[in-house]
Amino acid sequence: MEEVLLNIGFSNTVVADNVVAILIPNSSPMKRLKNEAREDRRLIDTTHGRKTRSIILTDSNHVILSAIHADTVSQRFILLKKNEQKKISLTTT
Repeated sequence: MEEVLLNIGFSNTVVADNVVAILIPNSSPMKRLKNEAREDRRLIDTTHGRKTRSIILTDSNHVILSAIHADTVSQRFILLKKNEQKKISLTTT
């Protein structure tokens, strides 16, 4: 089966099926999550030095930082899932 990639900014992508959550980084629990991931070497920073605007959690327990707003990443994720469903329904009919 073909893997669908989610664009998280600056030509960086993540496999959409591995995404567990897309979060806003402004709260204390999210800052704690980011720091714990950094200590455990599970943090992937794709911001290219810009402000972190979304945190993406994966099923492998990695924490990915993105400079793209969480709303934008979420909309891209939803669009990918809708397109994937359309593709599945077209192949089954």
